[in-house]
Amino acid sequence: MKMISDVLKETYGEKVYKLSLESGCTCPTRDGSIGTGGCSFCSVLGSGEFAAPRTDSGKDLSVMLDEQIRDAKSRIAAKTDAEKFIAYFQSFSNTYGDEGFLEELYTCAVKRDDIAVLSLGTRPDCINGSILSMLKRLNSIKPVWVELGLQTVHQKTADMFGRGYGLDVFEQAYADLMEAGITVIVHVILGLPGESREDMLDTVRYLSGLKPVLDGIKIHMLQILKGTSMGDEYLKKPFNMMTLEEYAYLVKDCIDILPEETVIHRITGDGPKSLLIAPEWCKDKKRVLNTMRRIIGY
Repeated sequence: MKMISDVLKETYGEKVYKLSLESGCTCPTRDGSIGTGGCSFCSVLGSGEFAAPRTDSGKDLSVMLDEQIRDAKSRIAAKTDAEKFIAYFQSFSNTYGDEGFLEELYTCAVKRDDIAVLSLGTRPDCINGSILSMLKRLNSIKPVWVELGLQTVHQKTADMFGRGYGLDVFEQAYADLMEAGITVIVHVILGLPGESREDMLDTVRYLSGLKPVLDGIKIHMLQILKGTSMGDEYLKKPFNMMTLEEYAYLVKDCIDILPEETVIHRITGDGPKSLLIAPEWCKDKKRVLNTMRRIIGY
């Protein structure tokens, strides 16, 4: 099992922390292209609750980015005095927008001495030829990671939460990104409504069979949040959710399936406590991490 923290320390000789940032992008499931409400589990902030917000858009772009990065650093100052960081554009779909603006923004990021890696959270249907060309140019300056939100391999589940694209779209984006030499990390959510334990493992089995071999994976427990359509439905009709121990043993089985080359970027997630409806155990991060260490042994 290769954990990203160990890989980064080996590569850069020190611990490297993520700075969660905003690019100002939206998402095709929100702007009317294929939908308006977003995926049903996704919050109004596009899963970027902990991202440092963009400042006045009237400012010079480099100044605006500098202020945002300074804000992001201040949020983790109590944890680290690190000198190298990952510029993680997390909120919404960060390859979906004005491509000229995005290239200028991301170029400003990768040219900074304190940024070791550029990481972009996005969707497979937001990868096209011109975006690939941009990513290749950026990747020639600093390593670029693209994080694709797949969540599940099962189309019935994807339709339920409003993902808005089919598996063939993911496969094309994956192939194009890998051919372009871009590091690809795939997000998976465990515990989606209607999925059995075997269904969830099937998603990981599918990813373990990808060629070329998947670079990285992020595994998350489904979190039911206030202000989401899934949250509203859950409050009306709660469905069964895994216990912490059930989740930890499932993650262990997922890791056992994955190729040794695939780097584990995340095995749990902690959303904002003020928005969390369920599961309650997600609020106790120390307990979660201790349980994961005991069962998984990382």
